[in-house]
Formats: sequence, structure tokens, C-alpha cells
Amino acid sequence: MTGPELREPDLPRTAKVRTGPLRSGWTTGTCSAAAAKAATTALLTQCAQTRVEVTLPDARVVPFPVERCDVGPDRAQAVVVKDAGDDPDVTHGAHLTATVRWADAPGVHLEGGVGVGVVTKPGLGLEVGGPAINPVPRQMIRDNVAAVVDPDERGVQVTISVPDGEQRARRTTNARLGILGGISILGTTGVVRPFSTESWRASVVQAVSVMAAQGEPTLVLATGGRTEKAAMRMLPDLPEVCFVEVGDFTGAALRQAVADGLGEVVFVGMAGKLTKLAGGVLMTHYTRSKVDTAVLEQVTRELGADDALAQAVRGANTARHAYEQWEAAGVLRPAGDLLCGRVAEVLTRFSGLPARVAMVDPAGAGVVAATEPDWVSP
Repeated sequence: MTGPELREPDLPRTAKVRTGPLRSGWTTGTCSAAAAKAATTALLTQCAQTRVEVTLPDARVVPFPVERCDVGPDRAQAVVVKDAGDDPDVTHGAHLTATVRWADAPGVHLEGGVGVGVVTKPGLGLEVGGPAINPVPRQMIRDNVAAVVDPDERGVQVTISVPDGEQRARRTTNARLGILGGISILGTTGVVRPFSTESWRASVVQAVSVMAAQGEPTLVLATGGRTEKAAMRMLPDLPEVCFVEVGDFTGAALRQAVADGLGEVVFVGMAGKLTKLAGGVLMTHYTRSKVDTAVLEQVTRELGADDALAQAVRGANTARHAYEQWEAAGVLRPAGDLLCGRVAEVLTRFSGLPARVAMVDPAGAGVVAATEPDWVSP
């Protein structure tokens, strides 16, 4: 079987120092929601806040200390310091700041301030020209503010800022992605789990072995929480132990699957990780691999699409941007199926195991392409 050169880059040295249990932390989205709720409470009560409780997307309620809170008759500001736990993160220690004012129109009106990046390119699922505040953090901020003030009765203007966000962003890939002037406000679960560490790789290997010990032959690898949920909906008859959140460590998981004598592997991911795997990259940590849009151009040309679409996909800002171009051109399903097929070939060539692959939409809501037609959501 021919295909791309298989590569499994090693972890960055800084991610390999600790091998013991690692501490989870909080996303910039969670800290922004905490600051917004504290500032809204202060504006409503005219009392500075020292502590705030935040509701996460999974409905858990967690407390946060408020580093600073200033309040006046028409404006309040609160600061929550980000604790990223033991995940290597340039935003650890950042002062997520929310400034809240009453608004004339009902609703929670959100904008980015100093140190929050501005989106200048498509492909991020955000409005070009708007702040780089991702959809889940936006909803978290709105929900937590609404827990203090009914937005149908009173409007609230919330501005999220990060005083040194522009300096921190220089140590990220934001500028390459077209996010200028600051950091992104990110998060899907509200929690920073230390995926990018040697300990996480060890936990993936352990999870595969535990699954094998149960006598189950099918290993389902999902890149994260949303893809794992999609995989469970896709394969409802498999026991929970078969599903492993693999993070960046597909190669390590496959080697363990072979060592444990498993029968097949299913991989479920989004366009970015699938593109890296289709290019032969088996360790997909962002510091060691980039999305190669040439792979997506090849897929587009294999479809027989016109040169304009192929060139547009090659020039895409992100894998998601290419996904959106396929979708707009009406070729998402066939292009995605081809991409999944390429990934399956790479996984089988690396491990010798039969592989099946599915691609999940950016929201994790459903399967949009797969090597098995009946997996695709209606």
C-alpha cells in the first residue's frame, strides 16, 4: 500500500518533564464567564465581589476567587486570573477582565476589548471583524450573566479584555490564523485537561490496555470529548470501555492496540486532525505538526472538482475553512469520505489493523463523512 511517509514526532521537551499525575485547569472562556458574572453582580448590588461561582457547560458549578473588583453607579469591572493547571499554556496567569455596563437594549451584548484578538480571516467559525471569542465561551458568558440579571428585562454590555493579551498572543499561532491583536477566548468544556503531556500519552496507552483486558476487539479512538460523544452515538452497541480519548497520541494508541492483540480500530475526528493523519502524521501535537492544506487540495482534485475550488482549498486558512469551502460547493460528503479513506489507509499501514474512520462536524453534532456510509448522520 502506497501513501505518505509515516511520521510520529516526539513531544516537546517541556511537555515531557513531569510524568506524574497532572492537575486540570480552567479555560479562558470559563475565566471570562467568571469575571463577567462577578462584574454583573457587582454592578447590580453595588458591592465589590471577592468570589464567584460559575456554571460550566456540563452544569457543574465551580467557585473562583476574584482578583480585583471595582464598582461604580454605571460600570463595574472584575478580574479573574487564569489557572491552566499543569497544561503548557501561554495564557496561564492571564488576567481575564470583564467590564460591565447597563445597555439600552435587552440582552447580553458581548464585545472584545484590549488584548482579545480580532478575527481577520474566515475558517474559524467566527465572524470576520469580530472578537476571537469562541461559541461555547460566548454562551457561557451569556448564561452566567443571565443568572444574575434577566436579559429579557435589562440589557447588559460585557467587554472582555486581557491587559497583556497582545504580548501573549505572540507566542501562539494566532497571527498565522488571522487572529490579530490578542489571544482567543477558547474552550468547549470549560476545563483545561492536560492532553499535551507525556502523562496523557501514558493514560491513553493504559486506557487501551484496560479495554483489551475486557476482551473487546474494537478500539474507538476519538480526539476529544465532542468527538467521543459523536462516536458513542454512532456505535451505540459498543460498551463505554471501547471509547478512548486519544488526544494527540494516535500512534501510541495504535502500537498498544497491536501489542494487546486488538482486532480493529475506529477513528473519529474533525477535519484538522484527520488532515494531519491523512498526511501520515501520527502524533498531532500543535508544536510538532501543522495542517497541510495540500492534502485537502489533493482530495479536492481527486473528486474531479474544478481548479478554482482546488486552489481555494489549498489556500484555506484552516482545515475548517477548507471544510466550509467543500460544504459551500456541495462536495462535503464525497470529499470527507475520501479524506476518511486516506486516514484509514494510514492507520492500517502504521498498525496492520483494519481501520474505519468518521469525520464529525465542527460542533460535534453529527458525522458528516465516513468510510462506512451508514455512520453518516441523516
